[in-house]
Amino acid sequence: MKSRRPTENRSRLLPPQMNPDPTELQPLEQVLGHTFRDASLLRLAITHPSASGNQSKPSDDNQRMEFLGDAILQAVISEALYRLHPDKDEGHLTKARAGLVNGAMLAAKATALGLERHLVLGRGQRTEFERGRESALEDALEALAAALYLDGGLDVAGNFVRRIFADELAYPDNIAAIENPKGELQERLQGGSGGSPTYELIGSSGPAHAREFEVAVHHAGNELGRGNGGSKKEAESRAAAAALAKLRDA
Repeated sequence: MKSRRPTENRSRLLPPQMNPDPTELQPLEQVLGHTFRDASLLRLAITHPSASGNQSKPSDDNQRMEFLGDAILQAVISEALYRLHPDKDEGHLTKARAGLVNGAMLAAKATALGLERHLVLGRGQRTEFERGRESALEDALEALAAALYLDGGLDVAGNFVRRIFADELAYPDNIAAIENPKGELQERLQGGSGGSPTYELIGSSGPAHAREFEVAVHHAGNELGRGNGGSKKEAESRAAAAALAKLRDA
């Protein structure tokens, strides 16, 4: 592995638990295929919200990194599908991408990489983690994509994403059946009227490490469904599923 180059400022701005022992993270670096110049980025990416407590700041856990990582995954997977499958039209590519970036798929990839054993949880929060396990693993994988991007650039992050999704990217027709309520709802609504659904955060409750979000999905000025979940993504997915059930029964 390459020697680690010290960084000057980032780790000083982080709480003590974010300043990791480099040897502690080497097994995870081997999984990711990258040696971090700034190890605090990697530590932050695997820090579950439960570890930062009720008085946490947005920079204390991986939720902000998850926001960035989601965009990176979307961009890398979109480009890979576009380049690998010149014979596929927009509809096929959109459906394939939706199947790859949905929560169940990302959580499955995180599990395959063994990310759960590297996550930093709050003391006594294992039960809480198990309740939102899929969402937590999804967030961690997205946060790791962001950490790789911030530390090594888009090439490093892109290589990681393309590696873990190699089989699916090569054979996109095999993932068409993956359940993806948001993607299915968008495809259905766009096929009918050309408009996309929008998602509104209605509210959230509970402590910072165990938030419960409520989201409503709207289309053409009408509310189609609501959903709750341990993350906004999970709540959006459940709202989309409720909307699909309503449309099917109509």
